[in-house]
Amino acid sequence: MTVLTSHYNRSHPATEVLHGVRVIRAPVLFRISKGVIMPTFGYLAWKYVREADVISLHLPQFDAAGVALRGRMLHKPTLLTYHCDLALPPGLFNKLVNRAVHIMNRLAGRYSDGVVAYTQDFADHSPFLRTLRTKLHVIPPPVEMVEMTKSGIAAFSRMANPDGKRPVIGMAARLAAEKGVEVLLEAFPTILERYPTAMILFAGQFKDVLAEETYAQRLLPRIGLYEEMRQWRFLGVLDPVQMAAFYPNLDVLTVPSLNSTESFGLVQVEAMLSGVPSVASDLPGVRQPVLQTGMGEIAPIGDAEGLARAILKVLDNRATYIRPREEIADRFSTQRTAADYEALFLRMLDEKNRGS
Repeated sequence: MTVLTSHYNRSHPATEVLHGVRVIRAPVLFRISKGVIMPTFGYLAWKYVREADVISLHLPQFDAAGVALRGRMLHKPTLLTYHCDLALPPGLFNKLVNRAVHIMNRLAGRYSDGVVAYTQDFADHSPFLRTLRTKLHVIPPPVEMVEMTKSGIAAFSRMANPDGKRPVIGMAARLAAEKGVEVLLEAFPTILERYPTAMILFAGQFKDVLAEETYAQRLLPRIGLYEEMRQWRFLGVLDPVQMAAFYPNLDVLTVPSLNSTESFGLVQVEAMLSGVPSVASDLPGVRQPVLQTGMGEIAPIGDAEGLARAILKVLDNRATYIRPREEIADRFSTQRTAADYEALFLRMLDEKNRGS
């Protein structure tokens, strides 16, 4: 396996082998909003597409169309995995970038042999995926969680929630507009009316989030008031072991996302594997972990009062939402996802060989 990606972090080597996977990082000349410009990417794509049996592309990605075209020209089966829509912050320049990426996504879809979505729900509501119904395959994402010891969970609690037993609402995301952080912020006063000692633990990047500086400036003064009262705590970016200790310290996780830049919300499954229910927005795909497992509630999109009601319902009746860990792990296992992808790759190869 060869992964061709951007050299987004210059502290990483340009080429290395990780766990048997060769990683090639194309030099980045400069950035445009959240994207990167890589002048040598096309040359590298020709080189490594020639070596490959099959090509796996991940969208949204501006460069995917060129790689998919190379796959078509070299008769290499090409599969797209469509993770979410792209919706950059408002502004004329970002609008042009959005349009350019959408055009390239559609070209990639035209040149590809198949496309994968996490859920049928998201595929049915995605303008991009609806144009590719004949190529569509639904494969759930893999989710793995480190099993944390009781002592590790307790140590994390002493660090993050030193006041002891109190209702804890968790959120794991970037401090970004599409994540709906302000919806949780507006819902919090209603939650505090019933649970005055409740607190929010926020795991994820909250400083210097690319293209989200204005959004953070607007929210941080209000959040700061709760921080002073020790009812909101930013934990920063946590590694997988720390996340495994984070989830068990929650009473409920919330995913109040606002648009289709969120197509599933993997953190919901991670929380469920840790025995924690989720409250998710009623977005296509995002609502599926709750609907498939029954382990949580769905809240109206962008509705602070609706989010508060859903969170309170879970806090009031938490035990009724818990499901066996094995049931969640079986539904979203890495082995199942890998087997589904491998079977699809082999079928595409067979069809391509018979066609030639």
